[in-house]
Amino acid sequence: MGSRQVTSWQGKNITVAGLGVSGVSAARALAGLGAVVTVVDGGDGEGHRARAAELAELGVSVRLGDARTLPEGTELIVTSPGWKPDSPLFEAAAKAGVEVVGDVEIAWQLRGEDAAPWLAITGTNGKTTTTQMLASILKAAGLRTAAVGNIGTPIIDVVLGEQRYDVLAVELSSYQLHWAPSLRAHSAAVLNLAPDHLDWHGSMEAYAADKGRIYEGNTVACVYNVADPATEKLVEDADVEEGCRAIGFTLGAPGPSMLGVVDGILVDRAFVEDRQKNAQELAHVEDVTPPAPHNIANALAAAALARAFGVEPRAVRDGLRDFRPDAHRVAHVADVDGVVYVDDSKATNTHAAEASLAAFDTVVWIAGGLAKGATFDELVQKSAKRLRGVVLIGADRALIAEALARHAPEVPVVDLERTDTGAMLAAVREAARLAEPGDTVLLAPACASMDMFANYNKRGDAFADAVRELAAESGADTAQA
Repeated sequence: MGSRQVTSWQGKNITVAGLGVSGVSAARALAGLGAVVTVVDGGDGEGHRARAAELAELGVSVRLGDARTLPEGTELIVTSPGWKPDSPLFEAAAKAGVEVVGDVEIAWQLRGEDAAPWLAITGTNGKTTTTQMLASILKAAGLRTAAVGNIGTPIIDVVLGEQRYDVLAVELSSYQLHWAPSLRAHSAAVLNLAPDHLDWHGSMEAYAADKGRIYEGNTVACVYNVADPATEKLVEDADVEEGCRAIGFTLGAPGPSMLGVVDGILVDRAFVEDRQKNAQELAHVEDVTPPAPHNIANALAAAALARAFGVEPRAVRDGLRDFRPDAHRVAHVADVDGVVYVDDSKATNTHAAEASLAAFDTVVWIAGGLAKGATFDELVQKSAKRLRGVVLIGADRALIAEALARHAPEVPVVDLERTDTGAMLAAVREAARLAEPGDTVLLAPACASMDMFANYNKRGDAFADAVRELAAESGADTAQA
């Protein structure tokens, strides 16, 4: 990727906060560039010690069991994304005048002069899917690319690796953007904004401001969601390069400088000659898997970024056709006795659950878990007409039950208290009892999973296993995806 300016790192005392994947990546890279690196982590388990031993062989000091005290002589802190801004370590750093940045900031600083441009994506929901869609489109165009950032290989490893890229599809969380002050993308998109991670950011305003950092210094396009005015406001507030354009995406017919949908066709009225009159066909709705409304929006955002980079329409179509989403994202599990079972365990907040519910006509909804401070009235109000029934699980299920009682009192609700390993099978059995042929049983919890499961993947796996057990008992000829 060209020559790198590494002399500024030589002998610099850097503290890396966190011994996770990104922390280990940053420590390895900075030690390799001649920095004096100390890693701090509050944990002291077997896994921590194993990683510490590996880093020690590279000359990295690791301090376990103490994540509060600032190591003496620290000139810069490189933090893992999840560490809160009010962590005691950072408060100590502020008093000492020590800057705190993240691994994305370090990766940006380590790029060479001829480094691949970044097409960056953030949003409350849909980031990973859209980033992967974008990478698929770029590959279909014959470009050397990778989906990086908040997914896949740590971005520092990609920047310092031997593989050369033409362009990178970069997923960025609000945490990563908070700690990346100098990032300047070629083009960027904010897919949507809804309350999430407010315990980390402190307020919705602070959360939105961190998301909006992705637009700072964009050179070609700032892509926003026409249906979410808050994203357009972030574009308006951003300080961008002269000539950078605001590009909207919409599920309706697009105006000039937008991408949208007309008669089942994804069309571009932004990157065409005479956009006041012309539109370019990109793909059909059926080219997107799954063709749920929120996923069509993801595809339009990915297409907008690809078109901003000069990708031809055929590559947009081919890339969308080639793309398949990760597990637990509106994934069809099976058909049993005329009922469709869908796993959207990744819907860990109300905004994601609302989008998931909107993709189906009549739903038996399996919901609940850790609410993380969320409220459910708006979600239930918007989705009530679709609900055949609801099965509630998890620690904060009462909050959803109360919203259902207020806004959908006629909808049958099953409240499952059990949290053992058989709870999901019980939930699926109850959902099957409530469902009628033609309905969809949808796991879209609107909550985090950690009260009952290690993560949303395990929750989705439990749902799929339960559905298959139900199918085996019924003797149904299941269609799995």
